[in-house]
Amino acid sequence: MWKWILTHCASAFPHLPGCCCCCFLLLFLVSSVPVTCQALGQDMVSPETTNSSSSFSSPSSAGRHVRSYNHLQGDVRWRKLFSFTKYFLKIEKNGKVSGTKKENCPYSILEITSVEIGVVAVKAINSNYYLAMNKKGKLYGSKEFNNDCKLKERIEENGYNTYASFNWQHNGRQMYVALNGKGAPRRGQKTRRKNTSAHFLPMVVHS
Repeated sequence: MWKWILTHCASAFPHLPGCCCCCFLLLFLVSSVPVTCQALGQDMVSPETTNSSSSFSSPSSAGRHVRSYNHLQGDVRWRKLFSFTKYFLKIEKNGKVSGTKKENCPYSILEITSVEIGVVAVKAINSNYYLAMNKKGKLYGSKEFNNDCKLKERIEENGYNTYASFNWQHNGRQMYVALNGKGAPRRGQKTRRKNTSAHFLPMVVHS
C-alpha cells in the first residue's frame, strides 16, 4: 500500500525532489492517524457507555421489595397462647384468667388485635372478655376494652412471645402476663422478660 502511495505521489509531483515527496507522505500519515484512533476509540467506548446508562437502576428502584405491615392496619388473628409451662391461656365466662391442659377448651380461643405498633388487645372469643392487667400486676378479664387491656407484644430469641402491660410498671420494670407451673397466673411484679413462665407460643386457630 505504501509503495502504491509513494509511486503515485512521485508521478503526481514530478517536479518535487524525492525527499519532499517522502515528507508529504509522512504528513499524510500523521494527519490520518488521529482520525483513525478517534474512530476506533469511539467504537470501543460507545457500546460500554450505552450499556452502562441503559442498564443502570437507581438504588431506590433496584432490589426494593414491597412489604405489607399488617400490624399497622388493625390486623386480627385467632390464636391459642400456649405457655412454656405447657398450659393454654384461657379467660372463662366469669372473667377468670388461668391455664388449661385441654386443647379443645373453648375459652382458650383468643382474638389478638393490633391497636398500635407493637401493642395488642387479647380477647377470648367465647367468653367475650379482654385479657387485662391492673397497676398491681393482677391479671383479670375485662368486659370493656380499657388501658389495662393494652399489651406490648414482643418476639423473644427462643421464638416465643411475651406480653407486657403497656401502661403499668413496677419499680420501673415491665410486668408480664405469665402462668406458673400449675397454670395459675403470676403477679406482674414477680415476672421478668427472661422468665419462661412469661413465654407464650401463638398457635393458629382455624375459624
